[in-house]
Amino acid sequence: MAMPAEKPVAPALAPAPLVVDRVSLRYATEAGTVTAVDDVSFTIGRGERLALLGPSGCGKSTLLRAVGGFIKPASGEIRLHGAPVAGPGPDRMVVFQEFDQLLPWRTVSGNVEFALRRARGLSRKEAKVVAKDWIGRVGLAKFADAFPHTLSGGMKQRVAIARAFAVQPDILLMDEPFAALDALSRRRMQDELLGLCEETGATALFVTHAIDEAVHVGTRILVMTPHPGRVAAEYFVPEAARRRGSPQFAALEADIQSKIFGHPIAVESDDV
Repeated sequence: MAMPAEKPVAPALAPAPLVVDRVSLRYATEAGTVTAVDDVSFTIGRGERLALLGPSGCGKSTLLRAVGGFIKPASGEIRLHGAPVAGPGPDRMVVFQEFDQLLPWRTVSGNVEFALRRARGLSRKEAKVVAKDWIGRVGLAKFADAFPHTLSGGMKQRVAIARAFAVQPDILLMDEPFAALDALSRRRMQDELLGLCEETGATALFVTHAIDEAVHVGTRILVMTPHPGRVAAEYFVPEAARRRGSPQFAALEADIQSKIFGHPIAVESDDV
């Protein structure tokens, strides 16, 4: 049986660069207006990794796209460094779950260099140096001259992640980036992402429907209700709880499952 989770304690964070203030998101259908997200508020502090966790259809991806500036809230406001988010920008880089987010006519290096020149205004020479560094960090140095169609799904996601980190945005937005990968690749990519975030101190908003992924990657978790999406619970994730197989990991995973499903669930380690 899983151990009961300790009461979460909020860590001290730097002032929040991102504020989501009573945001509701709606869209029109033939049957009428549908509310995807209802009156959601949260902040993200510098260096924090906030995981939005919930079932399919709860509006978590829609909310991430609103933070990215692709969707305008029906009510409420999203602010980055005190200024309302009015549209997409290089201060918010998005990594989607789709594998076709790369420019197919550019190589691995070319995709990262293009983003660097557009977002950071680097020269061609400067962009090449920075791109080489980040491509190496995600383990793709030997594939720098390869085109996307020759890469596996996991490799394409590594390129997208390298591109996002290289631009050095104020906040990384990740929309279930590993959902389409097989279990082994997904776990490996989670570990790699966690390592990069800890190495760089990146601030991130991470959308997932997998409890173990949220616990492993996030420093804080917001559990959202089924449609329409509202915040049902908040969890702070201590460092010890992010280690798979630890009693703290199992306890927190069980507590979140209990919150989502309404009854406690025994959790066993998935380490072998």
